[in-house]
Amino acid sequence: MAPEGIRLLGRQRDGWRRPSRYSAFGLVRHGLGRAEWPRAWQEHDLSSGYDVVIVGGGVHGLATAYYLAANHGITNVAVIDKGYIGGGGSGRNTAIIRSNYLTPEGVRFYDRSVKLYESLSADLNFNVMFSQRGHLTLAHNDGSLRTMRWRAEVNKLEGIDSEVIGPEDIKRLVPFMDVSTDTRYPILGALYHPPGGIIRHDAVVWGYARGADARGVHIHQNTELVGIETVGDRVVGALTNRGRIATPVIVNCTAGWATLVADMVGVRLPIVTHPLQAAVTEPVKPFLGPVVVSGTLHVYVSQTDRGELVFGASTDPYPSYSMRGSLDFTEELAGHVLELMPSIAQLRVLRQWAGLCDITPDFSPVMGVTPVGGFFVDVGWGTYGFKAGPVAGEAMAELLATGTTPENIAGFDLARFAEGRLVGEKGAAAVGH
Repeated sequence: MAPEGIRLLGRQRDGWRRPSRYSAFGLVRHGLGRAEWPRAWQEHDLSSGYDVVIVGGGVHGLATAYYLAANHGITNVAVIDKGYIGGGGSGRNTAIIRSNYLTPEGVRFYDRSVKLYESLSADLNFNVMFSQRGHLTLAHNDGSLRTMRWRAEVNKLEGIDSEVIGPEDIKRLVPFMDVSTDTRYPILGALYHPPGGIIRHDAVVWGYARGADARGVHIHQNTELVGIETVGDRVVGALTNRGRIATPVIVNCTAGWATLVADMVGVRLPIVTHPLQAAVTEPVKPFLGPVVVSGTLHVYVSQTDRGELVFGASTDPYPSYSMRGSLDFTEELAGHVLELMPSIAQLRVLRQWAGLCDITPDFSPVMGVTPVGGFFVDVGWGTYGFKAGPVAGEAMAELLATGTTPENIAGFDLARFAEGRLVGEKGAAAVGH
């Protein structure tokens, strides 16, 4: 049965019809006329009470709200964010999607997310621009090649399309790649994952926000959580800069500030926050198909539909809340990228940025219940939270609605750290975007 205090089982699923303004006729009328475009989601006064309050207006928080409404008919839900929707990690990532992880738990989990992403445009009636162009993780030494073979076998056992390929096949997929043997970091092979690709991250956020709003969820931007009210060991209210909200359930879906939110109810999370920097070049004619990752060189690169090259590396080596770029990062990143593709040396970098990554000891997230009744967490995503948004939202919604932890997130519980049940994903998640 549902957790005590939520009392939402048995509620009929709200019917939902596509708003007429999104019909073909509506698009033509607005395109040819001067009528104002309606907002994608509404602004609401802050209600005095909600059945569920979700903290964090990124892909995880919005997906949780959407699936609560769409799958379980739970619509008296508020999503609050101290800034604007998608303004945190969801707007500061490189939007790479894949499921070629190392542990069976991770592989199954992310494969479900890939499946949800594949149908997301149709489900939300909103083009999220998912381009499954393939994903290559390069191996530059024997140790890396063994890890790639290990991952490939785990993937195959779970029914995931992944295989180790040689330099000739890599050259065929990425003609501009230097696969010669006289380079500083020769490429011995790669883990090739055809279902992987890239997506438009802001479109995902907007699509989930619009879908949740259409089903009755309230989205509150510029609404900061400043405290959590408890009675005994249970949540009874959320305190915000706009007033108090009575609620029996609060879900922490934040990145960067996850530990600060958890501290409000005395829950300790084994998380350290590191910045992760990225950069983008000027647009050029499309030439790069698959996403290319090199763990040895600590770099990954993809090309957007507009022709920009998007680069990233590993997290900064020190804990910090800084979201500023650094010259050291740009210089090191450029050098490593040119080791792989020397021919792009003349491309100009247009901008760089950083996001905040909450990293756990085993590089796996923390999801599910906590010792405080009504306080749930979906945090600790490190460098790979965006690709998990749909499946995390689906699973958290099921947990909230039924009171039962779904099997695919049971291994990510907070208690695993005290009980020694770590889910070690560093081999596939440290820089493997």
